[in-house]
Amino acid sequence: MARHLGVSVMTVSKALRDAPDVSAATKSRIKMLAQQMGYVPDSSAQGLRTKTTKLFGLVIPSSTNPIFARTVVAIEDRAHELGYDVLLAHSLNQPEREENCMRRFLSRRVDGLFISPVYRFEAEARIYQEVLVRKTPTVLLGPPAAFCKSFPSIEIEELIASYNATQHLLKLGHKRIAYFTGPPTAPWAHERFEGYRRALREAGLEVDDKLVFQAGSTIEDGTNAALQMLNESCDATAVQAVSDLVAIGCAETLLAQGLKIPEDISIVGFGNILTTEHFRVPMTTIRQPKFRLGVAAVEMMMSLIHGERVQPKRLPAELIERKSTAPPKASN
Repeated sequence: MARHLGVSVMTVSKALRDAPDVSAATKSRIKMLAQQMGYVPDSSAQGLRTKTTKLFGLVIPSSTNPIFARTVVAIEDRAHELGYDVLLAHSLNQPEREENCMRRFLSRRVDGLFISPVYRFEAEARIYQEVLVRKTPTVLLGPPAAFCKSFPSIEIEELIASYNATQHLLKLGHKRIAYFTGPPTAPWAHERFEGYRRALREAGLEVDDKLVFQAGSTIEDGTNAALQMLNESCDATAVQAVSDLVAIGCAETLLAQGLKIPEDISIVGFGNILTTEHFRVPMTTIRQPKFRLGVAAVEMMMSLIHGERVQPKRLPAELIERKSTAPPKASN
């Protein structure tokens, strides 16, 4: 290109990088020729020179979990605007796979990592210590646990949101509110459970262990918890589920057993995935700001890359009232 246009190689290089000391007319000629010749810059070579790759690594449990869809889109969209590409990997909630995904990203010399952690009981996880030693900018998508507490996080107000969901049921007149808990290792599940308990205590109600059922995070988990609740005849007039998928599994089971929602029992989910709005009985739930969470995560990442100190950030969530909740039968 330099020979064809009668300019130096340095001038061509600067023009393709939009350097300010090359005239607009020269840039236009060089870029037009580059387009005609099908020239594509070698990002790997550029990375060696600039010591950056313009790549982010993103590890989430699974793309099939709808709670992550909007967040992933937001991260990719904002990163694209800033000139970064995003490499996506799935941990499938397996610590060993998570470690492999993170190592592969580190070997690609990514400029930063976004991680939805695979929670475990252990206080330390070797891969997180290695990332810390390497000083790779890392943002957690969700609350930190002991093994990843050194990294900044972007999350929602889990406890307050769950508290508001319980308050909604209490205001409708429910006093026998069953709770379907989440994974025992997940801090977000503990915070949501604590929100439920706090609302009950403030209402002067004891937390009845017979109304608490171990679920998890899937539709199947919700199904199993609902069957256990029915078998134990706990006389609940409402169910508060730790997540929308658990709530959907519960609702499907109760409907299959001939119960009516909300006439016989009310149900509240958490997350506001698309299915809840279009479920047979549109479901009351907590709307998580999933897109805003992704945008905020990228903003936090850019602050880390620029060497700035950052603090964990929590975004508010809101209750969305739909047709799955109503006053209990006795008060109708």
